[in-house]
Amino acid sequence: MNWLQALVLGLIQGLTEFLPVSSSGHLAIGRELLGIGAPDDLLFEVTVHAATVLATIVVFRRQLADLLRGLFKFRYNDQTEYVLKICVSMIPVFVVGVFFKDYVEDLFSSLAVVGVALLVTALILFLSDNVHQGRRKNGISYVQAFVIGIAQALAVVPGLSRSGATISTGLLCGAERGNVAQFSFLMVLIPVIGEAFLSLIGGSMSVSSVDALPLAVGFASAFISGLFACRVMISLVRKASLKWFALYCAIVGTVVLISLA
Repeated sequence: MNWLQALVLGLIQGLTEFLPVSSSGHLAIGRELLGIGAPDDLLFEVTVHAATVLATIVVFRRQLADLLRGLFKFRYNDQTEYVLKICVSMIPVFVVGVFFKDYVEDLFSSLAVVGVALLVTALILFLSDNVHQGRRKNGISYVQAFVIGIAQALAVVPGLSRSGATISTGLLCGAERGNVAQFSFLMVLIPVIGEAFLSLIGGSMSVSSVDALPLAVGFASAFISGLFACRVMISLVRKASLKWFALYCAIVGTVVLISLA
């Protein structure tokens, strides 16, 4: 992988991690178009994901600081409740990561899976676009957190947008748009950081075919584009229609399947 390919893939990761169009699906398509093929190591993948995690932390720094202040008061309060709901949302993805990891990794070699999953993403975005919004003091109930967590676990399938699945599921469950957008972006922090840590201590990243320059370029492009996309997505979820993203996913998914036919 050269620095230009890393720049393009970093931009794809940063933009599509937060927009409801599937970062994993677009990375698979981008690799195919750039002639890179399937990744032979995890270092670049973890690097660009770390960049989008950092972008999330920067955008939500005030909310995260408030959660930490409340958490370290060591009593049950609104902040502690919110953190517990995030923990509840992590249960499904933990189960998938422990018991179905090898099966999920096999899916990344199939563009047909990406095409079908993009069509599924389009469907759930379309269905959730005009649902009634609920309002709760702390935004998300424990039941809603668990159901949104199930959506996040299913979104490990390449082409099924994580942000699209979690936000749409939250809306379908009756959560308020602004609350579900924030919860969707914060709930992914611990699983991504945990996956990177396990890969590091497990030796999966000990040997890499990607040089330092492409890694740095990929990180920078993913971080900068991620900052932009995260802020844009928050605004879009609160005020705008998701049907255009549904249309985009439907078109891309159809094109992928037609190209493989």
